[in-house]
Amino acid sequence: MKHLHIDIVSDVACPWCAIGYARLDQAKRSLAGEIEFTEHWRAFELNPDDQAEPEPILPALARKYGRSGSEIQASQADMMAIAKSLGINFDKMQERYTCNTFDAHRLLKWAATQDKATFLQKALFEAYFGRAEDVSKTGVLLGCAEAAGLDSAEAQRILESDDFGQAVIDEEHAYQRAGVTAVPGFIVNEKYLISGAQDTDTLVEAFRNIAREQDE
Repeated sequence: MKHLHIDIVSDVACPWCAIGYARLDQAKRSLAGEIEFTEHWRAFELNPDDQAEPEPILPALARKYGRSGSEIQASQADMMAIAKSLGINFDKMQERYTCNTFDAHRLLKWAATQDKATFLQKALFEAYFGRAEDVSKTGVLLGCAEAAGLDSAEAQRILESDDFGQAVIDEEHAYQRAGVTAVPGFIVNEKYLISGAQDTDTLVEAFRNIAREQDE
């Protein structure tokens, strides 16, 4: 069986990353028995300023992208519909606030050592987009860790330390130098970059093409 490794460059606060991963998961299931996949979550921060005050997401995005509040609300509603079709909870995505995700990425690095990074990532997406919780807060992060089947006492110890902080910084800098400026990004076999939340059929075709190239 062919094997592909995918580095998923993503941020907890990125709705298209949640949608992109759900489509990736569908593509992987479509290719079961044909291609075997491994994956690794990689850090990217949309809001790297950990001193910035949280603000309501709709006006924050309108200012950032130079669009009207109604345009942003409509685009968010479109994403909510896509998420619902994929079985993702985006119920509170328009009620969330901006937040820094550095500690969430540190916790994801630790979760990867327990083979639970994907479980934690999904729990973080659910907390932020489904319940509009502040995923920079220790209590929220600990709840997500528990939901992912991780030890909450060890998670708290990680959050109270600087553990995995430098690993997150180094990883973010490495992908910035590599030219990754937006997420999600799927880097296949450290060679092929698939940018954005591509639809499932596009991913299936791309993975088949890459797998065929391994034989050439």
